[in-house]
Amino acid sequence: MPSIEDLAKGTVAATAGLSTVAFGLLYYGQNYLIYPSAFPPGSRTEVPVPSQYGLPYHDLELNAEDGVKLKCYLLVQSKQLDQPATVTEAVSAEDEQFASMRPTVLMFHGNGGNVGHRIPLAKVFFAKMRCNVLMVSYRGYGLSDGSPSEKGLKLDAQSALDYVKSHPALSKGPTILYGQSIGGAVSIDLASRNPLAIDALILENTFLSLPRLVPSALPVLGPFAFLCHQKWDSASKISLIPSKTPILMLSGAHDEVVPREHMEGLWELVMQREAKRPAGTSTNFSTYTPRKRNASTPSSPVTPPSTRVGDVGLETAARQGEIKLAAYDPRSLSKFVEFENGTHNDTCVQPGYWAAIAEFIMNLHSEVNTSAS
Repeated sequence: MPSIEDLAKGTVAATAGLSTVAFGLLYYGQNYLIYPSAFPPGSRTEVPVPSQYGLPYHDLELNAEDGVKLKCYLLVQSKQLDQPATVTEAVSAEDEQFASMRPTVLMFHGNGGNVGHRIPLAKVFFAKMRCNVLMVSYRGYGLSDGSPSEKGLKLDAQSALDYVKSHPALSKGPTILYGQSIGGAVSIDLASRNPLAIDALILENTFLSLPRLVPSALPVLGPFAFLCHQKWDSASKISLIPSKTPILMLSGAHDEVVPREHMEGLWELVMQREAKRPAGTSTNFSTYTPRKRNASTPSSPVTPPSTRVGDVGLETAARQGEIKLAAYDPRSLSKFVEFENGTHNDTCVQPGYWAAIAEFIMNLHSEVNTSAS
């Protein structure tokens, strides 16, 4: 019969063994955990195309700085929406002028699935809000080459932005980054490195940083979070984004992957950034003290957008208790909207979600046009 000493030694050995496995899993296998590009099954080979949803599009191949080829979708506006599904003919001067007057949305998706799975979201931007849309397919996702990593995804995002800024039509209108989950981190990083090139960000259910997310997302690996070399440290990047750049934050209150505290923390950093805005700019926060949202913070009044986009509108959703609006200076375009029933993957279908985005883009576009005139 084993002695207590033998049992103690066995327990220590087992603990050490599990620790070694956890160490190896997090350090060497974290890219597979963070970027599950083959999930759901078939995601690397079966990629839906916009024509399946009645959308005209260009198959766009981008070459990242390191030579990796990215298979993306480009949806460019024209005066008439009923264009051929696959665009091959030369664009008319009239259509190019129309496209140049519309915002361009760069879509950065979450860590699962592929770019084709997000076409219904692109359709709202394109058909309802009349935005140009560049759907970015990261390396190692869908039909794109390469393997995903933080360094690689940053190169992919930069190649997409460079394409838009060199495009004869897309470069003339506002450039908006739309990022879901890890796509939000991609957006924040890209905006921090290109402060003069981005006009606005829309962020859904993203996080302060991956090491801070590990304890809640993967509790068993929590003690080894310091080994996470894929940082995506959005908390340190927010302050590098100009205070004049509006940010819309969309948070699911029941997000089971990214705790709401992450979005709240990023929102607080957004407000601290805006509080430093110099006097004399279009939004002056010199007298505004940012407050962290809590249960006792009243909702701020909001004017419902003129474009409902098939939604109930912000005012109705707030009255029904389906969303909450964080305290914000009414002179700012930046806003935090929380969806009471939203989880990590269904926040985008919650009442008021698209109304919030429609209002944000409409106000942004109006401000850009006013500044231009």
